[in-house]
Amino acid sequence: MSRDTAQQVYTLVVEVGRKAGDGLPGDATGAALMVYASGVDEAEAVREAVAILKQAGMAPLDVTGHGTCEEREADGFDIGDDERALMARARDENAVIVAQVTPFHD
Repeated sequence: MSRDTAQQVYTLVVEVGRKAGDGLPGDATGAALMVYASGVDEAEAVREAVAILKQAGMAPLDVTGHGTCEEREADGFDIGDDERALMARARDENAVIVAQVTPFHD
């Protein structure tokens, strides 16, 4: 794929483990992060998200892709205005946006 290809925004769920200074609650064993990441394809979006999370002091373990807004809508998901705004921001800023953090507890 050409680097001229338009950026798209992908919804990813990233599972993270614990790492000193990661910002998670002290009793958490890890977390799931819902992330919107831009890229020319999902693989690039995943690479960018993992790199940014590592820079932020987190320990990414696994990433599950849920596709673009259009792909999710085709699968029957209802996407609200707040979520669309975050996706637009990720696209406009060529950024990785963490939309939700769900800590894991034993």
